[in-house]
Amino acid sequence: MILSDKRILEEIEKGTIVIAPYDRKFLGTNSYDVHLGKYLATYKDRVLDARKHNEIDHFEIPEEGFVLQPGTLYLGVTEEYTETHAHVPFLEGKSSTGRLGIDIHATAGKGDVGFCNTWTLEISCAQPVRIYAGMPVGQLIYFVVEGEVETFYNKKGNAKYNGRTVKPVESMMWRNEF
Repeated sequence: MILSDKRILEEIEKGTIVIAPYDRKFLGTNSYDVHLGKYLATYKDRVLDARKHNEIDHFEIPEEGFVLQPGTLYLGVTEEYTETHAHVPFLEGKSSTGRLGIDIHATAGKGDVGFCNTWTLEISCAQPVRIYAGMPVGQLIYFVVEGEVETFYNKKGNAKYNGRTVKPVESMMWRNEF
């Protein structure tokens, strides 16, 4: 079941959901709107290798915006830092973002109970499009967890994305054994 606006507010008051910065006007009927942070990144190499640490270059979105180009994967980040201690958070693109031909995640739309960080976005576009820091880009929805959680994400020793950041984080696939 997805949490309603009233339930999201109750969970924020209890501290089981943390959103910072938080503004009540961004709370929807059953979601919370998140915004594009000021940093983007692209991979240094054109060919990526799943067994290699693929490094990225960070850059700041200028005030006049930045034009995304098709065929390039951009890593973005939400302005909002979030913590979810009792629910499963899902990040979905806003319909207005999708109607501009922008995808904000390739596969990583689900967070884990205990995820405490900003959200790295895997941004791609269908045609050139100018984007701006602070624009609404996605919405968080929260699902009820059935059963007790044994190990929260922020307590896992092998969790790859626990370091708090305001910049996008590259893939850590290379840390997996395969």
